[in-house]
Amino acid sequence: MDSIQNIPLENLALAFIPAAIVLIILFKWRSDGKEALMGISRMLVQLLIVGFILDYIFETEHGWVVLSVLAVMLFFSSWISLRTVKIHRKTLFPIALISIITGGGFVLTLITQGVLGITPWYEPSYLIPLGGMIFSSSMNSISLAAERIGAEMDRGVEYEKARSIALRASLIPIVNAMFGVGLVSLPGMMTGQILAGVDPLIAVRYQIMVMCMLFSASGISAALFITLIKSHLVSRIKAE
Repeated sequence: MDSIQNIPLENLALAFIPAAIVLIILFKWRSDGKEALMGISRMLVQLLIVGFILDYIFETEHGWVVLSVLAVMLFFSSWISLRTVKIHRKTLFPIALISIITGGGFVLTLITQGVLGITPWYEPSYLIPLGGMIFSSSMNSISLAAERIGAEMDRGVEYEKARSIALRASLIPIVNAMFGVGLVSLPGMMTGQILAGVDPLIAVRYQIMVMCMLFSASGISAALFITLIKSHLVSRIKAE
């Protein structure tokens, strides 16, 4: 296999049939179908826009362009991570941003410059996809950690115990993925490389790298966020 098969638009439309079934169920059961519909709509629009933008970015020879894209990704991932938090978003946004920059930025630098040794250092075809995976994973872990530690402390659990519970909860998705990889699923990067004709043994090495980087970025970002959010949580509990 020399390249990934192109998907005609009429065939791609078929993928929305099962999604529509889920939306119908959500609306019928009055289970917040509007949010899911909005999510699908935003996904479609955002990916179409990104597809056109990446055509330009992947051809750039300027590091500042790639760094600007990563900065935008960091901004939105930090903001979205606080979607379920009771404390005002603007209050916690700097903490989320610092947490993702620290955890995600450190791991992204190590992977691209140490493990892969990409040249030039800003090679967009590596830096942007990997950055997206890392920041997204960090975003999800912070969101889970923030929601869980807030819920635990609302129940009267001490911060130290709530911290442990929240960190463990934030890592459930990636830990489950590590347990199931190879047995239950072939993850996205590995599947994509195999479809593109890459030797499975090489694809496995990349997937090991990906699983390690996602676990590390998620754990570091969530742990830092939980640590930095302590004073805000304590203040909110006292105020209530």
